[in-house]
Amino acid sequence: MKLATWNVNSLSVRLPQLLDWLQANPVDAIALQETKLTDDKFPHEALSAAGYHAQWLGQRTYNGVALLSRQPATDVQRNIPGFADEQARVIAATLPCADGQPLRFIGAYFPNGQAPGSEKFAYKMAWLEALREWLKSQLAEFPRLVLGGDFNIAPEDRDVHDPVLWAGQIHCTPEERAHFQALSGLGLVDAFRLFDQPPRLWSWWDYRNLAFRKNQGLRIDHLLVSEPLRPLVRGCLIDKAPRKNERPSDHAPVVVELDC
Repeated sequence: MKLATWNVNSLSVRLPQLLDWLQANPVDAIALQETKLTDDKFPHEALSAAGYHAQWLGQRTYNGVALLSRQPATDVQRNIPGFADEQARVIAATLPCADGQPLRFIGAYFPNGQAPGSEKFAYKMAWLEALREWLKSQLAEFPRLVLGGDFNIAPEDRDVHDPVLWAGQIHCTPEERAHFQALSGLGLVDAFRLFDQPPRLWSWWDYRNLAFRKNQGLRIDHLLVSEPLRPLVRGCLIDKAPRKNERPSDHAPVVVELDC
């Protein structure tokens, strides 16, 4: 089974690129972030024609998440239960696996946070706290769980092209990194770091200042797997190819392969 996550930064703009990527990379399921579409505008017919069932939670102009799967998904949850939030950031569903055991796939678009000390940073901290509490119950109900998405957190200095420049800035603050480590404390493992990886691999590059050409990026898109899935992980990669497209997303897809 292959699962992916991709912040497409506007599905209306990037739909042809997504369809091309799915044709070349027929993953079993993919979590999308920043679809930036209201629910009535979601292109479910085009995705169905491509062989994918779709679940989505939309929002005008900002945010928006979706989960596409080859097989029908069940037990769909939109946003974090019990956390009052007008922003469309979370979608979760249960997927069937070839080995007969279910897998819970949660796609999330973590808040950006803007800047330490801002109201948006406070919202990010509260959102992360709520997410962690909900994940505790999800892991108890679904031991085989994958959390994927745009985390807007670079967990370590090696996930940043210039750790000195980014020290203390948004995505790299001690508070954000502590929350990432708290997810590890729940028993979620960064699939990318289960393998030896070449240095300076990022998942996001700013559109400005030729950042992609200079490879000045951050690794802020992640796929975390629960401990029961850890021995089943066969590989995890970042696909930089779509970032070379004309009018690309500023993020690249991340893919994990599981032996299940």
